[in-house]
Amino acid sequence: MKALVAYSSRTGNTRMIADAIAPVLPGDVETVSVECAPQTLDHDFVAIGFWVDKGVPDEQAQEFMKRLRGTVVGLFGTLGAWPDSDHARECMESAVRMMEENDNRVICRFMCQGKVDPKVVEAMARYAPERHPMTPERKARLEEAAKHPDETDTMNAAKVFSAAVKEHFALAGRP
Repeated sequence: MKALVAYSSRTGNTRMIADAIAPVLPGDVETVSVECAPQTLDHDFVAIGFWVDKGVPDEQAQEFMKRLRGTVVGLFGTLGAWPDSDHARECMESAVRMMEENDNRVICRFMCQGKVDPKVVEAMARYAPERHPMTPERKARLEEAAKHPDETDTMNAAKVFSAAVKEHFALAGRP
């Protein structure tokens, strides 16, 4: 099997998850930032990592995602919100829709919390203070997000991707 793990990372969160996923994938695995991904993709599986920006995958990840057609993919993302929140689910669903629009097959997904770039927090406070006020709840969430991804997050991502890839390719009759 030939696999690619391509990620976009602003603060290192998404790269940490990419680095946890790559070793559990079978076969020949290449890990690259989306900016350095090969122009021609002939991989059996592509894992795509993004950080959430305004409720969708960041722009660089989206550009890479648009290049894929008819590919078996797994998606992983990081965001400052709680990973089991409605917001996180909606963000992942937007990524799944982007992939499915181009006949890609999403076989797994993983979302985890991650530290938010202080410049992003500052910009949100400056440009949308009514939408993103610094409430005690938001401050606590950002403080918790700063502790992630942690070892549990990276282990969970590896488990999700390992199991999904093994199951998919075993059912397809491929190692």
